[in-house]
Amino acid sequence: MVQYRTQVRIIADLLRAAKEENVDGGGVGITTLIRRGNMPYSRLTKLVGELVGAGLLKQLDSDRSTKYVITEDGLKFLEAYKNFEEFAESFGLRL
Repeated sequence: MVQYRTQVRIIADLLRAAKEENVDGGGVGITTLIRRGNMPYSRLTKLVGELVGAGLLKQLDSDRSTKYVITEDGLKFLEAYKNFEEFAESFGLRL
C-alpha cells in the first residue's frame, strides 16, 4: 500500500529543507524546496506563500532571485512536530 504524506509532514519537510540547506545564511531557493518537497512548482509556491503568511518562513527578495529562510516560529513548529512524531511512534503510529 502506498503511503501518502500528510500536509503537516510536507510542511515539516519544507521547513527542514529551509533549515538544513541554508548553509551560507542567505536562504534557500525555490528549486531546493521543490526538490526536497518533492512536489510540483504550482502546488509548492502556493504552500510556500501560506508558510510565509503564517510566519514560518521569511521571504528574502533580491534583484536576481527570491530566497526563503526559516523563522523562529518555524523552528518552534519543527520542534513541536518532532516531539509529536516521536510520541505517535511510541504508540506504533506513523504520521
